Amino acid sequence: MALIVQKYGGTSVGTIDRIRNVARRVERYRDQGHEVVVVVSAMSGETNRLLALAQEVTASPSPRELDVLVTTGEQVTIALMSMALQHDGYPARSYTGGQVRILTDNAHGKARIQAIDDHRIREDLAQGRVVVVAGFQGVDDAGNITTLGRGGSDTTGVALAAALGADECQIYTDVDGVYTTDPRVVSNARRLQRITFEEMLEMASQGSKVLQIRSVEFAGKYNVPLRVLSSFDEGPGTLITVDEEDPMEQPVISGIAFNRDEAKIIVRGVPDIPGAAYRILGPVGDANIEVDMIVQNVGADNTTDFTFTVHKNEMEKATNVLRSVAGEIGAKEVQSDASIAKVSMVGVGMRSHAGVASRMFQILAKESINIQMISTSEIKISVVIEEKYLELAVRSLHSGFELEKEPFESD
Repeated sequence: MALIVQKYGGTSVGTIDRIRNVARRVERYRDQGHEVVVVVSAMSGETNRLLALAQEVTASPSPRELDVLVTTGEQVTIALMSMALQHDGYPARSYTGGQVRILTDNAHGKARIQAIDDHRIREDLAQGRVVVVAGFQGVDDAGNITTLGRGGSDTTGVALAAALGADECQIYTDVDGVYTTDPRVVSNARRLQRITFEEMLEMASQGSKVLQIRSVEFAGKYNVPLRVLSSFDEGPGTLITVDEEDPMEQPVISGIAFNRDEAKIIVRGVPDIPGAAYRILGPVGDANIEVDMIVQNVGADNTTDFTFTVHKNEMEKATNVLRSVAGEIGAKEVQSDASIAKVSMVGVGMRSHAGVASRMFQILAKESINIQMISTSEIKISVVIEEKYLELAVRSLHSGFELEKEPFESD
């Protein structure tokens, strides 16, 4: 008998029929003798509907009241899911984040989990109940309802699995696992049987939308085996776990992630003096704008061009901040470009295989795709290119590195 935490996203519970289907899946695990904790999101579209209602009332809703509002979506789902299980003869009990007491800080809209009181859940499991918990939410020290940010139900699921010492945390979505890249871009993309926490974290942070970054961080920190499965199709999914294999047997590249949501900002003619980078990025950070890739090029005239990327939604804000700073630091001009995309190749096998970067650049050059920026880590290479070449780049790299084949598949 195993203790399993299952998380179902909004699409998986988007209708009453789908809620019944999820209930039947949970029931099969119970019939096999497993203890099951179910974490659910709001029904698909419900959170957006609630946010739209708030905007009808005021353009600037209070973060506290917004959290009170949007968490009602999950509350509806946990009640309906428990009813469906009970109707089929399986004892079940629902809990909001506050009822479990998922304790968070007080950062409304992006709270972080600090502790979980698991005694109620354990008592219910001991009595043979299925426990159904609202994802995405918690409560602070003062008893205020908080939310963990969009996609936070994944984090709830992993955090509960860690607190309970679960044997596995299963994340059910509308896809049947983690693929070498987005199958909508590359039709012969391959589902991965397993991937390491490191690789999944890089894939998620570089644009893969399968899992929320914080949930992968949580799983890696507490070594919670994580499995991505489909709510609609049977199959083994993809297991995300620690790297226990021989490094020589790891595929060089596990996957290709991409992100269309970045913009590039260039500050030209910056005096090449100590502290210049801080005087540029300090005000950007103070404006709560996250910076991704950074490149600095020093010219022969004792000036430097400072280039970095931000989310497209933050481009105008960042540009305005820097235009007011440019005069103070003696920079010549500030330029921005939203027509870029980032492509990243990820694989722990890079540690033991040389020449991956040069091969990547060769493939892109063959397609006449110009590289504007490059960033590397031990298991990742990212490049910024023109957005119009994104899909061509991904398809070419996927084919060039033969990611459609199983690792070490013979010709």
